[in-house]
Amino acid sequence: MSVLEFEEKTVEDAIALACQEFKLPREKLEIEIVSKGSSGIFGIVGAKKAKIRVAPKELSLDGLAERGKEILTEILRHVDLPTVIESELKEDQVCLNIISNGTGLLIGKRGKTLGALQHLVAKILHREVGENVSVIVDTENYRSKRETSLTELAQQLSEKVKKSHRSLTTGPMNAQDRRIIHLALKEDLEVRTKSKGEGNLRRVVIYPIRRGKKPQPVAALEE
Repeated sequence: MSVLEFEEKTVEDAIALACQEFKLPREKLEIEIVSKGSSGIFGIVGAKKAKIRVAPKELSLDGLAERGKEILTEILRHVDLPTVIESELKEDQVCLNIISNGTGLLIGKRGKTLGALQHLVAKILHREVGENVSVIVDTENYRSKRETSLTELAQQLSEKVKKSHRSLTTGPMNAQDRRIIHLALKEDLEVRTKSKGEGNLRRVVIYPIRRGKKPQPVAALEE
């Protein structure tokens, strides 16, 4: 959990600064008053600032889901679309589903907008609770459809590699899409996969395994 110290002329001023820094209301912060400060003589000589130690209150998993919903709701207020957000927990993941009539805009090309929203919510939750929180943002079952599509693509590419005995490379993919490809072919004993490239240009290379050669563990699964 992230713990920060704040100093201001008064305790109330220090608390206001903490709320601004954490972007949380007072009731969602754990506040420890280290020193109430003093005004000194005539408010000048010997004056000491008030000092507090502050951390976000620990949230249960249900609390994290609700907080994730609040964060995403606030973000989407800047988008001119009517939206309703549903939140639930699935295997310790905060799952947020957006219901809207503008899902195409929210998804973006190859899910980039949806991915950006997911990354932003996860970052804010991490800042507030001081630890990584697994977040999935979805709309119109896009994630499931995308996974099915990529799994089918992986199988098709695998068959081509087996027939040609030559490696094939996918187009640029984000980490989540690459992981789906890796997992789809993890149990295939005739091919292996590996991520290649840098940043947004990383791709998945599918290699044929020579006969008699044991498949190697796929370290790229953790990417």
